[in-house]
Amino acid sequence: MRRILLALLALAAVAGLSFAALRKNEAEPTPLALLKERFAHKVKPSVDHTRFAQLKVAFKRPQDVTAACISCHNGRAAEVMKSSHWSWDRTEYVEGKGIRAIGKKNVLNNFCIGVSGSQQTCDKCHIGYGWADASFDLKDPLNVDCLACHDNTSTYVKAAGAAGMPDPSVDLTNVAQHVGRPQRSDCGTCHFFGGGGNNVKHGDLEKALFDPSRDVDVHMASDGVDMQCVDCHTASQHQILGKAYSLSSMNRNRVECESCHGPMPHADDVLNDHTYKVACQTCHIPTYAKVNPTKLSWDWSKAGKLKDGKPYEQKDASGTDVYMSIKGSFVWGKNLEPDYVWFDGTASHYLIGDTFDPTKPLVLNPLDGSYDDPDSKIVPVKIHRANQIYDTRNRYLIQPKLYSSHPGDGGYWGDFSWERAAEEGMKDVGLPYSGHYGFARTEMYWPLNHMIAPKEKAVSCGECHTRQGGRLAKLGGFYMPGRDRSPWVDRFGVGLLALTLVGVAVHGGARFAFRNHGQGEK
Repeated sequence: MRRILLALLALAAVAGLSFAALRKNEAEPTPLALLKERFAHKVKPSVDHTRFAQLKVAFKRPQDVTAACISCHNGRAAEVMKSSHWSWDRTEYVEGKGIRAIGKKNVLNNFCIGVSGSQQTCDKCHIGYGWADASFDLKDPLNVDCLACHDNTSTYVKAAGAAGMPDPSVDLTNVAQHVGRPQRSDCGTCHFFGGGGNNVKHGDLEKALFDPSRDVDVHMASDGVDMQCVDCHTASQHQILGKAYSLSSMNRNRVECESCHGPMPHADDVLNDHTYKVACQTCHIPTYAKVNPTKLSWDWSKAGKLKDGKPYEQKDASGTDVYMSIKGSFVWGKNLEPDYVWFDGTASHYLIGDTFDPTKPLVLNPLDGSYDDPDSKIVPVKIHRANQIYDTRNRYLIQPKLYSSHPGDGGYWGDFSWERAAEEGMKDVGLPYSGHYGFARTEMYWPLNHMIAPKEKAVSCGECHTRQGGRLAKLGGFYMPGRDRSPWVDRFGVGLLALTLVGVAVHGGARFAFRNHGQGEK
């Protein structure tokens, strides 16, 4: 009877503790609720810019807007001119290449290749006015475009082929009177459309994020937390956190999920154990390019075909370009499962003039990492593949001149001559061209960080821990339960199971054999 009472008391204590814990958990706000509370109060301009006399004029030049801005916000233009958004380079340490200034000036990609020789069109996304060639004054504060980042009307747009000058249709006075904290519409105008169109480059950054649903991105969803880009990509003196690994090598000034969610974000300890080797994005970005397709490959060697002597385009059933005379052929994908790599936060880069072996695919931004590296985690990536022009004698990639507003001066998009485009483009970067070109296979790795799915749609255990066809089937260098087989592990497991069964049998047999032992002594 005493034992029964003790057991009942123990059960009552456990039940009481469980109920108290449950009530405590119900009372405690969830991480999502905390984020919602944190970002519920949207930042609004602290002043009414429509009341400033210097902004009540009909601006004829965008530089005059900048002059009006810095007449009050003194020193801000100087801050901007120290940023990589302005200079399009930054000082980085690149493994095997030392300390280098790298950026759009000297890092090639396998989309539109590079900006040199095509600045009139590429610099549409520069935060300045008129950077068309080497004559542009990077030290003149009046060349800083304040409106590109601070427009709150969603009407500011740069003109095509105008080296960063605003479109003539923009009402500069109206925009100048309605400025404030950067919105998604400001950031996305460039970052969603890099590479020549919507969602071309990243795969997780596209126009759907201007106003996404919760299924597309739980952070930016208008029916969710409704966060802006700058809520994560914070800035101090116009130095913005977050760097794209297409242009950056070092693991510094990054934006991390843990900044808000902490290193142990789950209530389940088993899930928290995964965070030592698995990045948050790996489970919480089950697919990318959820709404609109992203470019997966680009074959420049197919460019140059004409119909009746004129360039043309072909589109698929969804209206997506699959061929353009000026660019070649493309392969797109939508609602894609990521590839996965080990990544320690550092990368290398192919720089203009680096030689390579054209018989193998050239990775333009190899990501560093391995299972044995304590800083490495599994991260999801988009891999973009291309076939792009290179110098067959010098064995380095060619920066061709693509755009020109003057026919006949070598711009490929006007003249359709790879010979002339290569010759003029290499002049712009100061490297010799042998006169012989071919096309080489290249790859780029784009880590995925956006389009976070609701937790109920996160990657499930069985999608990775499975014998065949799992998400991590191609990622080697480590043993993963459920996916891999090890004879020694199997033998140990079988032996442990056998010993357990023997122990249970011996214990049960002993209890049976001695069940009446000692009864005669009572």
